Amino acid sequence: MSLHKKMPQPMLPDETRREIQARESYHVLKIISEFVGAGEELRAIQPAVSIYGSARIPETHEDYAFTERLARKLSDAGFSVISGGGPGIMEAANKGAFAGRSPAVGLNIVLPHEQKANPYQDLSVKFQHFFPRKVMFVKHAVAYVVMPGGFGTLDELFESLTLVQTGKTPSRPIILVGREFWSGLIEWVGDVLLKRGLIAAADLELIQIIDNEDEIIEHIFAHYENRLEDLAEVGNDTWLLGL
Repeated sequence: MSLHKKMPQPMLPDETRREIQARESYHVLKIISEFVGAGEELRAIQPAVSIYGSARIPETHEDYAFTERLARKLSDAGFSVISGGGPGIMEAANKGAFAGRSPAVGLNIVLPHEQKANPYQDLSVKFQHFFPRKVMFVKHAVAYVVMPGGFGTLDELFESLTLVQTGKTPSRPIILVGREFWSGLIEWVGDVLLKRGLIAAADLELIQIIDNEDEIIEHIFAHYENRLEDLAEVGNDTWLLGL
């Protein structure tokens, strides 16, 4: 059967098609403007580490305290800290970095619920669309630290993992914090995805579970220093650092 026969008949009237094209063109232009504006603002904050995690973690939770301590140490070590700019783990990441030597960056998304900008941001960038926001998380960081979280955190984790796995983003640490929280997922990946041949054995090595903040920083530093050596070898290809 031809494509023409599979398409609805009659086709859309010309006026309706022009209206759709105009609306979609405007939508694309808004996304492009978010890319351009955010990219200009974020180029000044390298090197940076992105921290993902739940918006629902309360300030009294140990994950909040851990994230705040880690972010402060990263900031004092010279890494800007990028979070989603909202409450929970995002707030803890920004709060720790805000008290440190390097910038606390929030990539804020406009949502009907949950997302409310936290007050601990040296640089706050607002997005209407998830797509450019997720690109900025990945592009402008030399490592990703993933705290416990829900669907949004899992989305950000697997987005980062897929880009590294496929070589669309240069290799960089993807660190999960919370062995008890993440072990079941990692076991499922090995027992199901790997055994069915849906991933390679080497793909499992793209993720590390580290529950000690000093070990996390050491791991990130080791990787970053290696990337600096790579950069010196290839010249001005700053994409190796995600810049």
